[in-house]
Amino acid sequence: MAATPTITCLPNGPYLYSEDKKALCRCGGSASKPYCDGTHRSNGFSDRNLADPANNRRTSYAGKRITILDNRALCAHVGYCTDGLAKVFRHRDKPWIEPDGATAEEIIATIRKCPSGALSYAIDGVEAPAQPRAPEVTPLADGPYAVTGGVELVGVKLGEGASREHYTLCRCGASRNKPFCDGSHWEANFRDASSRDPA
Repeated sequence: MAATPTITCLPNGPYLYSEDKKALCRCGGSASKPYCDGTHRSNGFSDRNLADPANNRRTSYAGKRITILDNRALCAHVGYCTDGLAKVFRHRDKPWIEPDGATAEEIIATIRKCPSGALSYAIDGVEAPAQPRAPEVTPLADGPYAVTGGVELVGVKLGEGASREHYTLCRCGASRNKPFCDGSHWEANFRDASSRDPA
């Protein structure tokens, strides 16, 4: 049986992905993105997590057929939910989730696109199992690494309700919730012409 692939966060340095034995940049400065070229040693990159741990909690939004589960601290702000199903995921309203705004099938299809694992769902009180996918690390265009397939993140404490099957890792260097992406690549104006968004 093949060993579970792993990602290890080197102190103030890159991610080591066991599958391809290469170091992936997470400081945002490498000229060889997505691979590390050692720039973290000279650009002052710190892997310190500055996020408020009190925000790393999951909220439930119960509807008639489906309960949507959300941990805002994990969100990478890719926008698949708000752009794809604005009747349910309403970023300007409070509460921002309306679980009866669309059919359960539409909501499930949208949640399955969430790369960070911030969103999940339950039917009749039973949380949905993880999707069966092959291990993969994909750099999203001008954004984070989307990790799927149960790649183990070594030595990192996961948030409440966090998915072990999929998550997003910061690669711009600006996230306050390192190693996870918190959407800071938007404010940092992170650009990587070599990456391609598979969506």
